[in-house]
Amino acid sequence: MTRYVLRRLLGMIPTLLVLLFIVVSLVRLLPGNVVDILLADGRATAETKAQLAAKLGLDQSLPEAYVRYVGGVIRGDLGSSLWTDVPVTHMIMSRAPVTAEVAGIAILVSILISIPLGVTSAVRQDSFLDYALRSGSIAGISLPSFVAAQAIVVLPALWWSKSIPFQYQTFAENPSQHLMIILPAAFVLGLRLSATIARMMRTTMLDVLQQDYMRTARAKGLTNFGIIVKHGLKNALIPVVTLLGLQFAALVGGSVITESMFALPGIGRLLLDAITRRDYPVIQGVVVSVGILVMATNLLVDLSYGYLDPRIRYS
Repeated sequence: MTRYVLRRLLGMIPTLLVLLFIVVSLVRLLPGNVVDILLADGRATAETKAQLAAKLGLDQSLPEAYVRYVGGVIRGDLGSSLWTDVPVTHMIMSRAPVTAEVAGIAILVSILISIPLGVTSAVRQDSFLDYALRSGSIAGISLPSFVAAQAIVVLPALWWSKSIPFQYQTFAENPSQHLMIILPAAFVLGLRLSATIARMMRTTMLDVLQQDYMRTARAKGLTNFGIIVKHGLKNALIPVVTLLGLQFAALVGGSVITESMFALPGIGRLLLDAITRRDYPVIQGVVVSVGILVMATNLLVDLSYGYLDPRIRYS
């Protein structure tokens, strides 16, 4: 296992280097002169332009800027904001707990809802309940996140004169207000994920139910519940876990819309604000951080296969 993890970590290095190269090239690929765009008020001096160009690494060649940025990433230095001069690493770390909490609740709720629904739909194949659950999952996949967010924000205000408190407070400061804004955001973020996992769970469970070892378990006189939970569920979860790892990037991307609509001070809101202000070091830092997180998530997904299926060995 240790050797496998080390090989995977070494294999992630080329992917990370390519990601860093794209991030460094981002500023240079933009049309026009980035420095002139950022200093568009016309009052910038030549010295100010030179300082900004040096901060963006535009005073160096692309290979030199790339090597410098890679060295900074190794040291944990992602640069500083163009407007506040605050280190990007500090900005991301201060916003990460909010995004992690919303994403964690979204994943937990989606798993608790989608797996039972997917298994039930497979066990009751072609029944009215199966058709209803399949229709609901299709509706969940088709519904855009921003529409669900708007409905949660607007409809309670119209029907019951209740609105979500958009003033974010930590759980320690005000537990009830904290949950009133975190839980709706997590629901919106996990809605599409729940529908996708439910459909995948139904498909994989239908395949598992037809396997020979499931027939053998029935012949031994085991209960239907025991057969599904002990013999079927773990094998059916392998594709679902894979899908969950692939959907993680989309989950983080969806936080941009969700955090903006619910006024949450997370990484998604940080990225949107940085794009609006053209704060390129912050944009680059967020992209690199999310990329590393996605690669780490895929590694954890691969390691989970050995637990779900003992026949899988890492050598």
